[in-house]
Amino acid sequence: MRNGNGHGSAVLDEMLEPVSRSLGLKTAQACVEKLAEKCNEGKLTANERAEYDAYVQAGTLIGILQAKARRILSKAN
Repeated sequence: MRNGNGHGSAVLDEMLEPVSRSLGLKTAQACVEKLAEKCNEGKLTANERAEYDAYVQAGTLIGILQAKARRILSKAN
């Protein structure tokens, strides 16, 4: 969801960059991929299942927040 010139998306990316850097999202992504593979194979331990579920819930929340931010930014222009 971009506004006419894409500025809203660029602003959102700029705002979220420090957050992603501080959370180590590249490391987290690698961990999620490993957990997802184990989940698909049915090989998650109880602790891994809880960790994977937390990542999934966090991803859902981030997606919702991004969608709301994009909607607000698109209405501002």
